Parts: sequence; C-alpha cells; structure tokens
Amino acid sequence: MTEVLRLERLYKVPVDRVFEIVTQPEQLARWWGPEGIVRCIGALDFTATGPWDSTMINAEGARFKVSGQVTTVRKPNLVAFTWGWHDETDRRGAESHVTIELTEEDGGTRFVLTHRGLSGEQAERHAEGWTSSLRKLARAVIG
Repeated sequence: MTEVLRLERLYKVPVDRVFEIVTQPEQLARWWGPEGIVRCIGALDFTATGPWDSTMINAEGARFKVSGQVTTVRKPNLVAFTWGWHDETDRRGAESHVTIELTEEDGGTRFVLTHRGLSGEQAERHAEGWTSSLRKLARAVIG
C-alpha cells in the first residue's frame, strides 16, 4: 500500500521569492536535505524539466544520493519531480513523486509539498527528512 505525505507551511514572503528558493540551484543548496547535511553536490536544478540528482553529505562524510526527473515547472506556482534513492552500489531504487505547490495567501505564500508513492515506513522517514529540510527552508526564506 502506498501512502501520501503532505506538508504545508505559510511563509510571509511573495510567491515569486519562494519559487526562486525552491527551484534555483544556488538557492536549493541553502535548504536541500535535512539538518546535519553540510554539503550537496550534483545537478540540483528545478528551473526546467529534465534530469536532476543530488548527493547529500553529512558532517561525518556519509553520502546519500537521490535522483529523478523534473516533470513540471509552472512559474511561480508549481514544480513536480520524480524521486529515487540510490543504494551503496549507485543502483536507483523505487520511484516516488514530489509536487511543490505555491499559492498567494494572506500577503504571503502557502507552500504545500506532497510526496506520493511511498510505503508506510518510507512515508515516516520522508516526513522526518522533509520536516527537517523545511526548517532550513524557513530560515532561507527569512534570510
């Protein structure tokens, strides 16, 4: 059985600014990956459709690779992409789908992240990871 993870936030900045932070490579690097990730390498760019990949590196040097395809970009309201973790031999695992929707609300931006196609255990782990990443995103939006 697959699960759907949905996380919502309200940021008190314009939609265009949040869209820039969630799509442009130099902005993504500021918040991508859970807290404890000190560096990301790869082709992390959500400004246009096509392939993407990211290797997140923590303070101990452990690497976590994920990749996919950007499937939809509708500035300034939507970006969607596929998602698949790689194992230690760089073999890509099961694919899931992420959508980030942005709408203008109360003088700010309603941010909704939906991650579909996860098992129950995956949904729990992704909820922890995305929640941590969104704390970093909130700091990037403010900063």
